Amino acid sequence: MGLRMKFNLAVLVAFLIGFAGSGFFLQRLFIDNARQQVLQNARIMMSSADAIRRFTVAFVEPLAETQNNTGSKFVPAAVPSFAAQTTFKDVQTRFPDFTYREPTLNPTNLTDRPSDWEADYINAFRNKPGLKELTGDRETPTGRVLSLARPIPIDNPDCLVCHSTPSAAPATMLATYGRNNGFGWQLHEVVGAQVVSVPMELPLRQAQQTFVTFMAILLAVFVIIVVILNVLLHYTVIKPVVRLSRMANAVSLGDVSVEEYERKGRDEIAVLSNSFNRMRRSIDSAMRMLDA
Repeated sequence: MGLRMKFNLAVLVAFLIGFAGSGFFLQRLFIDNARQQVLQNARIMMSSADAIRRFTVAFVEPLAETQNNTGSKFVPAAVPSFAAQTTFKDVQTRFPDFTYREPTLNPTNLTDRPSDWEADYINAFRNKPGLKELTGDRETPTGRVLSLARPIPIDNPDCLVCHSTPSAAPATMLATYGRNNGFGWQLHEVVGAQVVSVPMELPLRQAQQTFVTFMAILLAVFVIIVVILNVLLHYTVIKPVVRLSRMANAVSLGDVSVEEYERKGRDEIAVLSNSFNRMRRSIDSAMRMLDA
């Protein structure tokens, strides 16, 4: 195995180790960054839902209070949960993979019944009262989706007017939703959760494309470096060493017509060539003395 082969093999092994290690950590980094981007979008959606809920409580609910308590028809737009979810259903017509729901274990509106995975979030909040946020990934027919969930506790005693017992609830609400659901709630009890779901397919695909592009650039840089190193190795080391080797072989066979090899500079090859030339001249002198 020649010097060039040994050099390239050592460089290749070092590159493969670095390439594999870099690929492993960079892929995880790009995926984590994509997930954080999706999570940030989910938090923005959650903040928007909270803003709608606060607006409903501050401005819509007082206007509809008389109608809901003594009128002939219940106004669901005065309910923060209904207002937030209905608003996001309009957004969902343009972005169908983005969803916002407020599933409840014992909902007044049966459309708010939780799915199995939503119920898991709610039960986790009920079992750990200090838990404020949960995230999780799940596979859907359209790809991976990230879900962000926050608890819905009953911290306002006014909520119990409609959700403690059917006898305390407004007649208009009973006429709209019935007497069998949405009652028995307790103060400070976690009854449901705000759940935002955001698709991860596009960010993950972009992260994968960025990763592949970066690794391709890294490979191209390696190839360029190896080519440059090989050219440098050839002209500064291998070519001079091969020439010196041939001269040394000729001199060892008694060929005194071999010209001296002059290498300008102060590098190791130049020092070696000077030492070889001195040795050759010494051998010539010794041979002439022996002939005399």
